[in-house]
Amino acid sequence: MLKRCWLWLGRLLGRLLLLLLTVSLGGWGVAAAYYSWKFSGPVPSEEQVPPDEAARTQGIIEDAIRVVEQHRDNTRVLRDAHAKAHGCVKAQVTVLPDLDSSLRHGVLSEPGKTWQAWMRLSNGNAYPQFDRVRDARGMALKLLDVPGGKLLSNPAHMTEQDFVMFNHPAFFVRDVAEYQSNFAAQAEGKKALAFFPGWNPRNWEIRHLLIALKTLAPAPQSPIATTYNSIAPFKLGPYNIKYRVIPTPQHCPDYELPRQNKDLPNFLRNALYQQLSLDRAPACFALQVQRQNPAYYMPIEDPSVEWDESIAPFETVARIRLPAQDFDSREQNLFCDNLAFNPWHSLPEHRPIGGINRLRKAVYEAVSVYRQERNRD
Repeated sequence: MLKRCWLWLGRLLGRLLLLLLTVSLGGWGVAAAYYSWKFSGPVPSEEQVPPDEAARTQGIIEDAIRVVEQHRDNTRVLRDAHAKAHGCVKAQVTVLPDLDSSLRHGVLSEPGKTWQAWMRLSNGNAYPQFDRVRDARGMALKLLDVPGGKLLSNPAHMTEQDFVMFNHPAFFVRDVAEYQSNFAAQAEGKKALAFFPGWNPRNWEIRHLLIALKTLAPAPQSPIATTYNSIAPFKLGPYNIKYRVIPTPQHCPDYELPRQNKDLPNFLRNALYQQLSLDRAPACFALQVQRQNPAYYMPIEDPSVEWDESIAPFETVARIRLPAQDFDSREQNLFCDNLAFNPWHSLPEHRPIGGINRLRKAVYEAVSVYRQERNRD
């Protein structure tokens, strides 16, 4: 009797598992077919600006200022994101001497030209935390002494060209409307619930939650041992492009970073200091661009979608070198904290495009001015 009960229960559980597997595979197939249909081209090659974007942007600025005040570090106002820097280091950006003529625009217009630059490496959070905590990692690059008129008229940045990126190829929101909802929820400490704005499942952003979870990755061994992406698109002359920076250790002398103690709160700064300052070993990268093919699903207004590399491969346009240097001093760390990076510190040939970049223009400038004014008081 007992044996028959166990056999019956086993058959029932087996059928339930088979049913769950069938439903799961069916759901996966439906989802794959839906996204294949949804993410199919062609797409516009020009920006599409929603009529309510300006009002939403003002609301986001107010939330961003609220965040920087929440995480105020005693007397200093921190950034609303990427508050913790691992260091600001000197860099040299050299345009490829044989760069294809179609890509020679803006700071890339002169093959072989070397630009002096500052590079800021950071964690993504709005307040400093241990490096071992899962987080986004950021790289900001500021080219110096760049002639020509810029998109922003701020005299303090008229000779600069900035590139801002972080270490994931997709963003966790699609547009300014979703960013406003998500950012407001996160500012209230709701975290994952920010992706579930209400009880209607049609408004849930599960795909974007998965992107956010992937973005919050374990720390690399060093902040210069990972790839950084622009996420949002930009102009490069007549082209719509995304760009990225990838490590190219093969272009530097052989070097192996000693294993880092990830229990230390600032081990990423330590790794950077170990390589550049103690071991005097330079670091090398490539700056690459990916051109939009609007016949395929490579949208301008939705940075949550990666552009397919098999259709639009990345092309190297410049080499970046971090020479051996001493950077971890009180004076340089304060200088680093006061640096303002904005993708709109830019030549028109590198104009940021898309809703998230339009949002950055307003928010970065407003928060930077707010921070600078209060840190001078």
